Amino acid sequence: MEKPRWQRRSSRYIVDSPYMRLRVDELVLPNGTIAPEYYVRESPGYATIMALTPNDEVVLVRQYRYGSDAIHLELPAGMLQEGEDPRDCAIRELAEETGYATEDCRRVAVYLHEPVRSPARAYVYLGLRARKTSDARLDPTEHLQVEVAPLQRFREMLRDGTIDAGGSIAAGYCCLDYLRRLGSA
Repeated sequence: MEKPRWQRRSSRYIVDSPYMRLRVDELVLPNGTIAPEYYVRESPGYATIMALTPNDEVVLVRQYRYGSDAIHLELPAGMLQEGEDPRDCAIRELAEETGYATEDCRRVAVYLHEPVRSPARAYVYLGLRARKTSDARLDPTEHLQVEVAPLQRFREMLRDGTIDAGGSIAAGYCCLDYLRRLGSA
C-alpha cells in the first residue's frame, strides 16, 4: 500500500505541559476532504518492565488511575524523560515504583501504543533475577502497592482480566512469548 499524502494546513497546541502535549491539526486529505480538528498527542514514549524474581515471581504494582477512577494491577512503567534511554527508563521505573533492581534487563519489544493519535513508542523489557534492594520512591501522583505473583498466576491474570490495562497486557504477552522462545516459560 502506498502511504497516502495528508497535508497539514495549520497546527496549534491546546495542551502543552510536562505531562502531555496535545495539538490540533487542520488536514487536507488526498481526496480533498478537510479534517478541521485532528488531534495528535505528542509524547516521548514510555517503558514497561516485567521483572522476574529468582523464584519466577512477577513484580507488579496495584495502583489507582485517575482517568479510569479505578485501581488496576499493572507492570511497572513510566514515561521516558528527555534524552533518556528506554532501558534506563525501565530500570528506573522498576526501582522507583517497587524498590526492585534487576541484574539482566533485555528489550523484548517496541510497538506504537496508539498510532491513530500519537507517534509515541512503547518499549517492553524483561528483567531477570530481580531483587528488592530499596524502598520505593513514588511520584506525588502515584498511589500504589507492590505485589508479586508466580509466573503461572501472572499468565492467568492476563487471560482472566485481572490485569486490564492495555500496555501491561501487551507487555506481559510479549515477555511470555520471549520466555517461551528461551525455553524458560
